Amino acid sequence: MLTIEVEREADGRWIAEVMALPGALAYGATEAEAQSRVAALACRVIADLIEHGEPVPDEARGLFAPA
Repeated sequence: MLTIEVEREADGRWIAEVMALPGALAYGATEAEAQSRVAALACRVIADLIEHGEPVPDEARGLFAPA
């Protein structure tokens, strides 16, 4: 499972980051908005890794299971 870390910036914006996926961070006006944006970005990053045959972080491997 991927973990989202959230902090409030000095200017009042919220920043959310998925530490297991370098570059997966997003800002939002609210904590929920930042979390939503970074979750969507994390999905795009994982899809890009899969499409390019690159390894997916262990934390993300539980997202899919064979039927």
